[in-house]
Amino acid sequence: MTPVPLPESFRKLPIAHRALHDRAQGRIENSPAAIRAAVEAGYAIEIDLQLSKDGVPMVFHDEDLDRLTHETGPLNARTAAELGRITLKDSTDRIPTLAEVLSLIAGRVPLLIEIKDQTMVMGPTDGRLEAATAEALKDYPGDVALMSFNPHSIAHMAGLAPHLPRGITTSAYDPEDWAPLPKEVCDRLRPIPDYDATGSSFISHEGRDLARPRVAELKAQGAAILCWTIRSAADEALARKVADNVTFEGYPAALPA
Repeated sequence: MTPVPLPESFRKLPIAHRALHDRAQGRIENSPAAIRAAVEAGYAIEIDLQLSKDGVPMVFHDEDLDRLTHETGPLNARTAAELGRITLKDSTDRIPTLAEVLSLIAGRVPLLIEIKDQTMVMGPTDGRLEAATAEALKDYPGDVALMSFNPHSIAHMAGLAPHLPRGITTSAYDPEDWAPLPKEVCDRLRPIPDYDATGSSFISHEGRDLARPRVAELKAQGAAILCWTIRSAADEALARKVADNVTFEGYPAALPA
């Protein structure tokens, strides 16, 4: 698989984690209000995708509705129309589709899309979310890049949208942090063994683990190094000693002059 270079815009503009969310101001993570705020501020945006019951990519982080809405149960048990009627907690926004978010951004700032693992064990996927994502992005005019913790998803995207840059979201994979993901899966994924096989051109690595030798090895190989999730200017300064850019939340990351 041939890697597609990450556009320079993803190195230049700090990336707002789940968009520029601030619950106190009614901007919930991955919400239309948070998307609009990030665009207005001039930040790049990171969002998460889950799949509705009827195969529509929804911009939502969790597998379940409980944390972010007053509904309960798995997101994938509801249709896109049903999900679109659900209001996010502490907000007037509802759960958006990927198509709605693409329309809001309209290519004005870079968009980093994380495809959430649908298998719960980082296993082979059925490809439904990947195919629906590729279809939604078919005519999108702006800078966009795709990533996932699940390398199988990125391998799918290489076939479905070979023109789009793709990467792997990576971690120290401490089994205690990742339970109930099996320890053997954590041990396999920790050294980022699928980078070359998936035709990746970047990683987005856990910010507190950037000193890992494998990160330096990939950087020397030419990989762009992004990181997650940075929550202060001081931590950003440390991360940038290794990373080309940061995914941030909870403070105003400095924009380039």
